[in-house]
Amino acid sequence: MTAVEPRIQVEYSENATIVTFTDEKILEEQDIQALQNSIMSVVEQTEQINLILDFSTVRFMSSAVLGFLIRLSKRLYEHNGLLGLCNIDSKIYEVFKITRLTKVFDIYDDVKSATKNLADRRRQMLIEQEESKK
Repeated sequence: MTAVEPRIQVEYSENATIVTFTDEKILEEQDIQALQNSIMSVVEQTEQINLILDFSTVRFMSSAVLGFLIRLSKRLYEHNGLLGLCNIDSKIYEVFKITRLTKVFDIYDDVKSATKNLADRRRQMLIEQEESKK
């Protein structure tokens, strides 16, 4: 059996790390596990990461992806990281709404708005940390 290579692109900008999924379908358990391993290795490289997951090419995904996103969110929270999801297909967004995950995740229309909002939140967190030291 051949090793599964996760199909993602990682881009580092000044205010965020952007992971773009390159597959239209994220359905198979082995694919999800490979994605999890790859994305977690990106997360482990940086404390207080602003991570954006760009779903622009994704049209189908299994519910196991939702479980992975919840685990990822928890891991980021433990390391003072921020997570933003963007470019989610309307049918997939409906699943987020039905499962009430729109209240758990910060979901944005595009990478630009996600980057700006996460940078603003990070700045606010730093201000609050400085004020609490006084």
